[in-house]
Amino acid sequence: MAQAEEAAWAGVLTHVIDASHLATGEQLSSVVDAAVRALGLTAEVLLVDLAERVLTPIGREPGPAVDVVGTLPGRAYQHAEILSGTDEHGRVLWLPLLDGTDRVGVLRIGLGAGASVGDGPWLRRRLWTLSGLMGHVVMAKVPHSDRLRRWRSNGPLSPPAELLWHILPPRTFATERVVVSALLQPAREVAGDAYDYDVREDVVELAVFDALGHDIRAGLTTVSALTAVRNARRDGVRDLAAVADRADAFIGAQPGRLQFATAVLARFDTTTGVLHYLLAGHPPPLLLRAGKIVKELTAPPRLPLGVTRFGGSAAGARGVVAREQLEPGDRLLLYSDGITEARDARGEFFGEQRLVEFTEHAAADELSAPETLRRLGAAVLEHQDGRLQDDATLLLLDWYTAGHLRIFPTLPPDEDPEGRPRGR
Repeated sequence: MAQAEEAAWAGVLTHVIDASHLATGEQLSSVVDAAVRALGLTAEVLLVDLAERVLTPIGREPGPAVDVVGTLPGRAYQHAEILSGTDEHGRVLWLPLLDGTDRVGVLRIGLGAGASVGDGPWLRRRLWTLSGLMGHVVMAKVPHSDRLRRWRSNGPLSPPAELLWHILPPRTFATERVVVSALLQPAREVAGDAYDYDVREDVVELAVFDALGHDIRAGLTTVSALTAVRNARRDGVRDLAAVADRADAFIGAQPGRLQFATAVLARFDTTTGVLHYLLAGHPPPLLLRAGKIVKELTAPPRLPLGVTRFGGSAAGARGVVAREQLEPGDRLLLYSDGITEARDARGEFFGEQRLVEFTEHAAADELSAPETLRRLGAAVLEHQDGRLQDDATLLLLDWYTAGHLRIFPTLPPDEDPEGRPRGR
């Protein structure tokens, strides 16, 4: 019995891999559904939008979107857990859909009366493997599918937002040493904010940008800053001041009126815990330790990137590359002023104190890094009655050796199809 079931699941994975080569983005639900039908199961892929508010079924004729908040599939997405329930078709399992460690949606598995394997550890572990495969496949199709992009944006993007989302890295990346997660809002209209990171074996590079303005010129300035920083990094430039100089010169070389971008550039060593950082006219990062904000990283800043061409003081332009020793379990939060300066109807700022309190509460609740940012972004949006007046960016570094485990489901010990524990 066990050998037959294992062979059947090998066939499922083989079907998905082989069929996905020639499948279009909107055909992927059909591909995985056809793969599991032989086992009496059904399957459907739901893609989360960039604002992380709704989950949209993908298909030639997609069904209605499902809210992330207040629904069972939304809970599976938020908490990265495999959850069971029922719908109009019977018993179902909801699985988080990850591209690596970046949350991209959920996978719905229908457990029909004719299913050859019942819900249990054996099935859940194999479905988790299937959802991981589908997460990779779905995101590999996004660059080539306007329909997937449309579902992912939940509506049309503004030209500056279209430009930025094309070049940004995934919102979450994790290793066994560190988790890096980002949030960018408003997802469909963002213009001048952006984030970037690079993760090597023992070094993490971080950057947050906020360009002057809220139009296509702001987007172009941000793209220029981000591109120059990446170019310097890939050229082997390690001095953060020299990296900033590269961006400063590139922005300053562009024709036209004054354009500049504030920024934070940082490099973190996951082996020693040493953080080097440089402020370029940007709000200072916050350091969270043992669930509490313990300090702002307030090294003397340099001028914003691009200002020196327009009369900025070259002598005072480079700022100070500061050093901070982090401890295991620390979190580092980088943000733009669109977070703290978000105003409600009375003109009251969201403010740094609310940011601090929310971040501390999220740590106390042991939320994963991406879920912390999703909820924080929702709180900022609610403060403004659902309409952001400015771009808002968050980038969270979680130096915690078990941080990546919060992104994955809790899987029970493996069993054979008849419920007998297999062991490891």
